[in-house]
Amino acid sequence: MNSSKRSFTVSRRDIIRAGAGAAGLGVLPGLVTSAFAADDKGKPALGTWPAGSQGDSVFIGITVPRTGTYALQGEDELKGYQLAIEHINEGHPLIKAISPKTTKGVLGKQLKYGVADSAAKPNDAVQAQQRFITENKAVMITGGTSSAVAVALNKLAQREKVIFVCGISGSNDTTGKDCVRYGVRQNFYGETAANAIGPALLKAYGKNRKAAFMTPDYTYGHTVTKSVNEFLAKNGGWTMVTNQVSPLGAPDYSSYLTNIANSGAEILVNVNWGHDAVLSTQQAKQFGLLPKMKLVIPYQIPFLAREVGPEITEGVYAATDFWWTLEDKYPLAKQFVEAFEKKFGYKPEWGAENAYMEFALWAEAVEHAGTFYPPDVIKSYESPRKLNSFVGEVSWRPEDHQLVRPVVIVRGKAKSAMRNKEDFWEVVEVVPGAGLMQKPDAFGCNLGSYT
Repeated sequence: MNSSKRSFTVSRRDIIRAGAGAAGLGVLPGLVTSAFAADDKGKPALGTWPAGSQGDSVFIGITVPRTGTYALQGEDELKGYQLAIEHINEGHPLIKAISPKTTKGVLGKQLKYGVADSAAKPNDAVQAQQRFITENKAVMITGGTSSAVAVALNKLAQREKVIFVCGISGSNDTTGKDCVRYGVRQNFYGETAANAIGPALLKAYGKNRKAAFMTPDYTYGHTVTKSVNEFLAKNGGWTMVTNQVSPLGAPDYSSYLTNIANSGAEILVNVNWGHDAVLSTQQAKQFGLLPKMKLVIPYQIPFLAREVGPEITEGVYAATDFWWTLEDKYPLAKQFVEAFEKKFGYKPEWGAENAYMEFALWAEAVEHAGTFYPPDVIKSYESPRKLNSFVGEVSWRPEDHQLVRPVVIVRGKAKSAMRNKEDFWEVVEVVPGAGLMQKPDAFGCNLGSYT
């Protein structure tokens, strides 16, 4: 797994099969075995349709990093997918609150799935999903955690005409210049993170501050840094005194931290993600930069606080998709947290929440369309309507397939203030999403064709 020359295969150990047949569904047999809905007849084959939806089940291809610097976050995301599939197949009340037409399965068909390790490498993810499409007739694919992977799967989905629901991806490009008709994204991203956390930073630290950025060298890192820096410079007169760009999986950040120490920075904005964020933050503490400098996490990393400890994250501001204490504000969040903790033994991070919501919203879109025919499902996403979520009412923006949703601002708790071992963050504000988003065409989105 440490060699870039390693060939990629999907073995028996890589593939997980789930779901059951249609037996016991409690619906009329004709509704389960019929190849087409009434309005599907006469439509030409497209992508994996209709072959992928002719039986009593449909297949989903999942790629997440299970090895490498993003592995911990990938496993959390995978658990969210697994719980969503379980709930969809059994017609769980939580799914029905988001997708009211769901009974058991989607359009009466049980979900089966396969999982492959992307290792956060675009080529590995594309090869695995191509196999799922070709051999398993996947009707939907998902993956992310790395935005480079998400962008690559966007392109695959458009080429193969199979819908891609994006996993974690913070890059502006995913629904910006690299958007596609066959891709949708639920979670927040660089621009919305910057516009949500920016006012909190200006209020906490004031104007005309000097900031050092640590940026991973790919689309996520560059676009998040750009959005955050532009907001702080324009609205608060902040200056980026240095931007230290590092490759994924860097084992040592000492040279970058030395440059930061000599830059005169007052604020350290760490855009690194996954284990890279853990290492760089721990080493910043060892170098004596923390707590001398104020630490900011503009795009929150699941499990960061647990990994580095509340002594480091105390008082740190971060923007995130979801935090489990939102259960006190939103009833559906409470149901999700309880169900997830019962199954997996810990409070869900936002990667799991994002994964669950992507699948729940996909089920809603298919049920609303009444068919798996890809253009009709896409038009279902593009049809304006209000939807339920774990953070209140949301909706899809048809111009770029980005969900309009709140961004959550959190601040790290002192260890003495933690109510339990997972109570790392205090929710400061839930910022409405519509005002955080750029104009639909601002980042160069051109969705492309349906067929």
